[in-house]
Amino acid sequence: MTDATPDLDALGIPGSGPLLIAGPCVLEGRKTLEYADRIAEAVAGLPMRWIFKASYDKANRTAAGAERGVGLEAGLDLLAEARERLGVPVLTDVHLPDQCARVGEVVDILQIPAFLSRQTDLLEAAGATGCIVNVKKGQFLAPRDAAHAAAKAAAAGAAGRVLLTERGTFFGYGRLVVDFAGFPEMRASGCPLIMDATHAVQQPGGLGDRSGGDWTKAPLLLRAAAAVGFDGFFVETHPDPLSSPSDGPNMIPTARLRGVLESVLAIRDACAASRAE
Repeated sequence: MTDATPDLDALGIPGSGPLLIAGPCVLEGRKTLEYADRIAEAVAGLPMRWIFKASYDKANRTAAGAERGVGLEAGLDLLAEARERLGVPVLTDVHLPDQCARVGEVVDILQIPAFLSRQTDLLEAAGATGCIVNVKKGQFLAPRDAAHAAAKAAAAGAAGRVLLTERGTFFGYGRLVVDFAGFPEMRASGCPLIMDATHAVQQPGGLGDRSGGDWTKAPLLLRAAAAVGFDGFFVETHPDPLSSPSDGPNMIPTARLRGVLESVLAIRDACAASRAE
């Protein structure tokens, strides 16, 4: 257990500064590559290590009839093309242990969804691929308990290559809260800590048969995370969020993304300078 800030250079992700995991919620066919180009324009020149993210399957939708995505093989083809086109690492979710090896052949980071963050077989299969593993802290987990999930992936082969992502905790029905006072407990895991602001402003089941949200609150959480000392930021973004088949209300419009990130970096730099004094 440690209170030290992790060495992001050891992850081998190009660039400098904090990590930025950014992309649309779900792959929408080839137009997703156009979305990726627009994100690349928005983040160009920012001192951040960008990782493109998108999901090939949204396996935990609210309703049975909700759109899930393009599927595994079509999704991996798109992610491979995005990786080549953008020249940045790519991240996607895995939901079953037997998906990990195949997905790990294509992407750089395997993500464990929050609802599955205690699934030992899944965490171990992801850790065994040699990829970086991003563990989303379950909405039901106390901050100190998230370290156990990270340790499962680390012990299976991902030691020093596990990210731990905060995405809010259930607060009654239809609302999530972020416990920044739990940051020191998560920091003690030794993992780089990521703030997923756009899922933290999600309202599960808020629109009846699908989740709602309010993206305008996401910048507040990003700025708070920058002040506390998070090592990276996770944002879902889309040129036209409400046209997305999933999580539209909580995605930051891509046209607003650069301004949000610039404010986050300004706060991060100011707080880092203050801590160094």
